[in-house]
Amino acid sequence: MLKINNRKSNRVGEIRFNNFGSKMIIMKYNNRKDIDIYFPATNYVVYNRAYKDFLNGQVSSLYDKTVLGIGYFGKGKYKCSINVERKSKVTSAYQCWSNMLHRCYDNKLHKKRPTYKDCIVLEEWLNFQKFAKWHEENYYQVGEEEMHLDKDILVKGNKVYSPETCIFVPIRINSLFKTNNSSNLPIGISTKLLKYAANCRDENLNNTYLGIFETIEEAFNVYKLHKEKVIKLIAEKYKGGIPKKLYDAMYNYKVEITD
Repeated sequence: MLKINNRKSNRVGEIRFNNFGSKMIIMKYNNRKDIDIYFPATNYVVYNRAYKDFLNGQVSSLYDKTVLGIGYFGKGKYKCSINVERKSKVTSAYQCWSNMLHRCYDNKLHKKRPTYKDCIVLEEWLNFQKFAKWHEENYYQVGEEEMHLDKDILVKGNKVYSPETCIFVPIRINSLFKTNNSSNLPIGISTKLLKYAANCRDENLNNTYLGIFETIEEAFNVYKLHKEKVIKLIAEKYKGGIPKKLYDAMYNYKVEITD
């Protein structure tokens, strides 16, 4: 356990590194319970902290990468939680930001959902304040539907979460664009009696049997036509309630055998 020499009255200039690896320098020492600490890498100051916290590395900066070693809170007006009925509740923006970082950088999650293994977050969105501002300006609600942050409807195959590629979508729309990561056959195709069966959800999200075919290509072409039709039908149902760029992306979406 660290021992503190309380006789020393001026510790200005003392250097330590906090638990996130950030360099800290005492810039003002009033007493052992009140010091001001400077973080030179980010030009940030923390005021009124105890000297023992400084020694133990238990002082953090808003720019320390506290989320998965890559995301940081940043300085700004947006909060990670609010008080609701005397209880602390995580804000929608912070929950969305945290989930996005975990999809891209959580190795445990990648074992369950390997399609996210190569995804990254644009550098500016590693700062929660930057993401929260975009969230505030772009989030919308469709009735009481759950809304999801999507990265690859506007830009098919995209692996980067960014302001240009992301959009909020109702869960019903998001479920239309799931890709195949569990079978050697194209999405929507299965084997049956040494032939190939095609199945696809309809506009009500009910599974629809499309028939049995001699080849994978025949089965997939029927699936492709049906799936693109369904996407257009659902786009029409949501027209006016979703952003135009989402509607346009859905209407022009092409299903590929490699999906």
